Amino acid sequence: MSFSSSLLIALNKMFPLPVHPFNLANDGKMSYTEWQFRKGDQTIQFFLPFHSQEEMFKNKTVLDIGCGGGGKTCYYATFGPEKIIGIDIVPHYAEEGNAFAREKGLDHIASFMTGDASKMLFEDETFDTIIMNDAMEHVDNPEKTLEECFRVLKKGGHLYINFPPYYHPYGAHLSDAIGFPWVHSFFSEQTLIDAYRKLVQDLPDGKDRLGFRISKRPDGSEYFSYINHMTIRRFRNIQKGVHYPAVYQKEIPLRNVVANLAKTSLFREYFVKMVVCVYQKK
Repeated sequence: MSFSSSLLIALNKMFPLPVHPFNLANDGKMSYTEWQFRKGDQTIQFFLPFHSQEEMFKNKTVLDIGCGGGGKTCYYATFGPEKIIGIDIVPHYAEEGNAFAREKGLDHIASFMTGDASKMLFEDETFDTIIMNDAMEHVDNPEKTLEECFRVLKKGGHLYINFPPYYHPYGAHLSDAIGFPWVHSFFSEQTLIDAYRKLVQDLPDGKDRLGFRISKRPDGSEYFSYINHMTIRRFRNIQKGVHYPAVYQKEIPLRNVVANLAKTSLFREYFVKMVVCVYQKK
């Protein structure tokens, strides 16, 4: 192991790990999907200044993009949509989501499928509501994904987006093993890969975690394929290509004490906790 990876592992011992669903599942406390279900309300809170739960879901046909295990999808289903579909590119999530919907007695409303959000099989103007919660930073082709969202969204329908920007303290999405905030600002990607592998390889689900996050390029080099480095600046540039103006936007700071810093160009990327955006298709 390189010196930089060893240094990172040593420094990481100084920082407690944030609560993470992978670790909760390993400890037998709750499944990833149950954790999502319990966190569903936190997601809705980002949009309540603009729309109520009823306005978002009641009697609506809903699509949840990047649904993961489907817990939040099932939470949304409790607000009375006509139908809600969760889609994720990871194959086993569809099975987990459908099982969870049955467990919660929501399988008459909620269903799950495997698919790529940048090339969906739905017909034009299928959905009243589309949610991309913590998904914009993961999709391989965000521009094409947004095009697809507007294609399958009905006229008058709404697209709800929220995501933590890349330079968020845990924007590297490694906080299941690395509690060092802003670690990706101090160490190279290869150092992060080596350290993460060392930290998780002996865990019961270590192999799954590594396969989930790390891929190889044609030249054999490794990279974190789980995230697309979606900064605020990159997202704002992508928005310039969207044909519809955002009807609601907000950048939520990490803490109130750093709210002013989060408004400055120098610190904005580092001190914004969540980017929130709502579009309406005209």
